[in-house]
Amino acid sequence: MIPKPPFASSLTLDQELAAFERLKPTLARLWRPLTVGLDEPHTSVVVPSMTLDQRELLKLEGAGYYEERFLFLLIRLRNPRARVVYVTSQPVHPVILEYYLQMLAGVPASHARSRLTMLCAHDASPRSLTEKILERPRLIERIRCAIPDRERAYLTVFAGTPLERKLAVLLGIPLNGCDPELSGLGTKSGSRKVFREAGVDHPAGFEDLTSEDDVTRALVELRVRRPAIRKAVVKLNESFSGEGNAIFRYPAAADPGAIGAAVAGLRFVAPDESAGAYFEKFRSMGGIVEEFLEAPVVRSPSAQLRSGPEGELIPISTHDQILGGESGQVFLGCRFPADDGYRERVMTAALRIGRVLADRGVVSRFGVDFLAWRGADMGPWQLAAIEINLRMGGTTHPFLALRFLSDGALVPDGSFRSQSGRVLCYRATDNLKSPRYRGLLPEDLIDIVTVNRLHYSDRAESGVLFHLIGALSQHGKLGLTAIGPDHGEVDRLYQRTLDVLEVETRYG
Repeated sequence: MIPKPPFASSLTLDQELAAFERLKPTLARLWRPLTVGLDEPHTSVVVPSMTLDQRELLKLEGAGYYEERFLFLLIRLRNPRARVVYVTSQPVHPVILEYYLQMLAGVPASHARSRLTMLCAHDASPRSLTEKILERPRLIERIRCAIPDRERAYLTVFAGTPLERKLAVLLGIPLNGCDPELSGLGTKSGSRKVFREAGVDHPAGFEDLTSEDDVTRALVELRVRRPAIRKAVVKLNESFSGEGNAIFRYPAAADPGAIGAAVAGLRFVAPDESAGAYFEKFRSMGGIVEEFLEAPVVRSPSAQLRSGPEGELIPISTHDQILGGESGQVFLGCRFPADDGYRERVMTAALRIGRVLADRGVVSRFGVDFLAWRGADMGPWQLAAIEINLRMGGTTHPFLALRFLSDGALVPDGSFRSQSGRVLCYRATDNLKSPRYRGLLPEDLIDIVTVNRLHYSDRAESGVLFHLIGALSQHGKLGLTAIGPDHGEVDRLYQRTLDVLEVETRYG
């Protein structure tokens, strides 16, 4: 097939917005078959673009390979009448694709492969995939030609921005994601407003700040409201994995002058951040100041939900996030499900927040992050909501991996049961890194996994599934999801995987 002009023409913003609205009813018609698993024909166009601030993308090692995280969306090929069009910046190694298709439960790999179209921009530059596609009208036409019926197709993305909106319009299919006009609800400032409207506890603080002076005034006022406060956190409205956060330590003196002088000592989560660059971003995107909650035991659970075109709310999962970095603000991985001590309360609060979002018209997968803490007396867990992510997040693809392998479902208590009735848990990370992993090819990893019997076993319903495999050779970076019947077994499997990789790469 050779795409020929005329290609989709440029649109004015008004034309684009009008066309985008006209496409929305198509998603509403498809929604029920998508969510209840009916085997009806449809096409999912997956554009896993990390559409973030360019400066944020440059900080993310191997950012281009994060497009592989959503190969778990090939789960949609379990429907024998479904098609998937998957677009990437660079070609996906055939061994990686085969690795996923052979583990797709209940469907012959050859049948699934016949319904999958892989396309790419052949562009390794550190820009978002959606930008690259929009620059290539012939690639847009190839995507359109891979969709047999645009009345039964939709666009799945990492996050909904004006770029994804434009791509949806040029493809003539609805966006299965948040309308960019509503993206402000998922900023740090927007999150605090939604929490208030939902009546969900959140840290004391101030939003809609736009300058260093605003930050200083907010820190002064926060000290007035919380005289015993020791630390606060400053956050950019739009940042990724905690990289836009900075920690402020209050000086002993409570006067505004001392607090203003102490702002120069902000400790940035991003290791290469400077005050000048940080506050330049603050002026362009705004941000918040809020209290830094301290306690003997602090955890960071999250909840995932999905909201539909008719205001439906679907609970998906809860997780305990694994955080690291010098300030404990960087997302490193997660455990599923969240602790029994607060799991149901986390989902209840998230549903209240989700109700506000759905009533505003949000149609998206989204996550809500919380803090859970206990005092020295180890009394009941306390909860505070801290952030809404109106996009697929770091906890989305591990849960997709669990469903991909087991074909199970969430049960009312927030745990997950496979089709056999077994309870399954997992631990996942995107940040398994070692200089010794560099140079390993995808074929090498598959050999290591196979020889050491780390593969997920359908019979035992336990094992490891890898992702970010394409980043392994160049960056020495890998993602994995370790699945088992309980957290203890999962931790043992996770550690065994690390030990095997350590041994196998000892001599290069």
